[in-house]
Amino acid sequence: MNTYTRLPLTIERGQGCLVYDAEGREYLDCVAGIAVNILGHAHPDIVEAITRQARQLIHTSNLFYTEPQTQLAQRLVEHSFADKVFFCNSGAEANEAAIKLARRYATNSFGPDRIEILTMLNSFHGRTLASLTATGQPALQNGFGPMVPGFRYVPFNDFNTLEATMTPQTAAIMLEPIQAEGGVVVPDIDYLKKVRKLCDEHQILLIFDEVQTGMGRTGTLFAYEQFGIQPDIMTLAKGLGGGVPIGACLATKTIAAAFEPGTHASTFGGNPLACAAALKVFDLLLDGNKLEQGRIVGDYLAKGLASLAKQFSCIQEARGMGLLQGLELSIDGKPLVMDCLEQRVLINCTMGNVLRFVPPFIISHTQIDLLLSVLSSVFSKRK
Repeated sequence: MNTYTRLPLTIERGQGCLVYDAEGREYLDCVAGIAVNILGHAHPDIVEAITRQARQLIHTSNLFYTEPQTQLAQRLVEHSFADKVFFCNSGAEANEAAIKLARRYATNSFGPDRIEILTMLNSFHGRTLASLTATGQPALQNGFGPMVPGFRYVPFNDFNTLEATMTPQTAAIMLEPIQAEGGVVVPDIDYLKKVRKLCDEHQILLIFDEVQTGMGRTGTLFAYEQFGIQPDIMTLAKGLGGGVPIGACLATKTIAAAFEPGTHASTFGGNPLACAAALKVFDLLLDGNKLEQGRIVGDYLAKGLASLAKQFSCIQEARGMGLLQGLELSIDGKPLVMDCLEQRVLINCTMGNVLRFVPPFIISHTQIDLLLSVLSSVFSKRK
C-alpha cells in the first residue's frame, strides 16, 4: 500500500556500515534501518547466532519456556532498573504494553478513574491506535479518530506546564528521554529529575520510551542513565535485536504484578530466533566493547557536526547525544537528503528541517569524515 515516501534506491545487500544497490554501487549508511542496525549489516556473530538458532528452534509460542527468552530477560534485568520483562515484536507494541500496564496498575491501586496519561507534543510512540494517540503530533492522527480517550499533551522540556496539567486522574507521564522523531531534542539537564520527583510526590508512574534511545544509542546502555534517574516502566525495540524485529516492556516487580495470565499477550513476542539475536547484541555491546566504540565515534561525530554549524548559516543548531545526532536547519531538509543520496551517503530528515544521523556504532572516523565532507559539499551549494 502507498504508506511510504521511498527514496529512489533499491538496497540489495549490506556489510558493516555500507549498503549496495542492485547495480553494485556502494553507499555509506547513516540511517541504519532508522537506528536499528546498531552493529551494522550482516555482522558475522549475529548472523551465526541467528543461523544456529534457526536450525534448532524458531517458534513455540509463549505457552512454553525457551532458553533464549529466559536468558534475554535475565540480561535485561541485570543491566537495568527493572525486575520483569514482557516481550513483543516492535516499539509500538512495547508502548501499547506500557500503556496497558500503567492503566491497569493505576486503576488497581487507586480506582477506575485513574487512567489519564500525559505525553509530550512532538513525541512519537508508534502507529497502533493507543500508541498513535500517545504520539503528540496531530498531523499523524488525522483521519484515524476517534483517538483513545485519556491522553493529554504538554510541551517537552517545560516542567511548569507539565506540573500544572496534572489532575487527580493522572496515572502516568510518558516521554522519550530525547525526542528523536521530534527533531533530536535533548532536554535541560535537570528536567527529567524534576519529572521523576513530581511522579514520586503524586504516586504517578514514569514511562520512558527508549525505543530509539536505548541499547547504547546515546552512549550508555539506556538513556536514563545519562540523567541520573530511573523510570518505572521502559520500552525498547529498534537496536535490541540488531536488525531482527523484537520489542520489550520492562518494569519493576510491583508494577509488573498488575499483569496476570490473560491480561496481555503476544504470539510471536520473545520468540527464540529474535531473542538469540538480541542476546548476541548484548554480548557484543558489553563484552565486545562495541558500546565504548560507539561512545568514541559519537563524540567524534558530534564535534564534526558542531564545526559544520559554525561554518554554514542555514544550520541553526547541532545537537544530540552519542550516536543520536541532529542538525536543525533554517531551510527544508528533504532536498539535502537527496543531495547526499546522489553522493552515496544515506541520511534522514525528520520534522521537515532536522537532519538526523543514527549510524551503526561500528562506523569509523574515516567514514564519519566522508559524511562530514559530503554534508559540507551539499551545504556549500546553499550558501
